[in-house]
Amino acid sequence: MAVPKSKQSKQRTNTRYANFKATAPTLVECPHCHEYKEPHKVCKKCGYYDGKEIVNVEDKK
Repeated sequence: MAVPKSKQSKQRTNTRYANFKATAPTLVECPHCHEYKEPHKVCKKCGYYDGKEIVNVEDKK
């Protein structure tokens, strides 16, 4: 069984996880109500997706 010859330092171990960079979510403008929404998702304000009403927002309120 393979065994490391010596202990790895904490710095060397932690550098494997230092490549993560947080980014803001991508937002696009809804063509119907012009609010910002996530791409390829139903607009939370008007309920439209791809030019069609998917969710009736008035019923949910």
